[in-house]
Amino acid sequence: MFIDSHCHLDFPDFANDLNGVLAEARASNVGLMLTIGTRLSKVDPVIALAEAHDRVWCTVGVHPHEAGAEEALCTVERLVELSRHPRVVGFGETGLDFHYDHSPRDAQERLFRLHCAAARQTGLPVVVHTREADADTRRILAEEWQKGPFSGLIHCFSSGIELAEFTCEIG
Repeated sequence: MFIDSHCHLDFPDFANDLNGVLAEARASNVGLMLTIGTRLSKVDPVIALAEAHDRVWCTVGVHPHEAGAEEALCTVERLVELSRHPRVVGFGETGLDFHYDHSPRDAQERLFRLHCAAARQTGLPVVVHTREADADTRRILAEEWQKGPFSGLIHCFSSGIELAEFTCEIG
């Protein structure tokens, strides 16, 4: 059995054939799917998908591209509250995307730190998106790790061996 650890089943691309997509995944031996939250303003459909399909779980959070627009909605308390839902298994995706720079970098950093704090508080992992932001990603992870350990998954990794080794070192 395979696990799709990162999909976006709530995206419009799948709206007209979600059941077909899920059936094709099952036929291809994909037993579980993790649909990833990208906006707190649109978290309800993500959770509803996970509720409706026993092989689908979800994360809640704010993608770096949405950090500027969603900053007012994102608090540690809100993330922790959402994580109490039994189908929510993590936070994110969050992190830094300096390739596209769709959101202010300082907003991306603030929200990244909030997601790390929620992960630390709950024990759930954080899904980290990092693109062309190695030094800052490493700095933030190191600083947040100093406050206490948390787990995570690095996604959208365009980095080098140094960041990969660092993330392995801290767990």
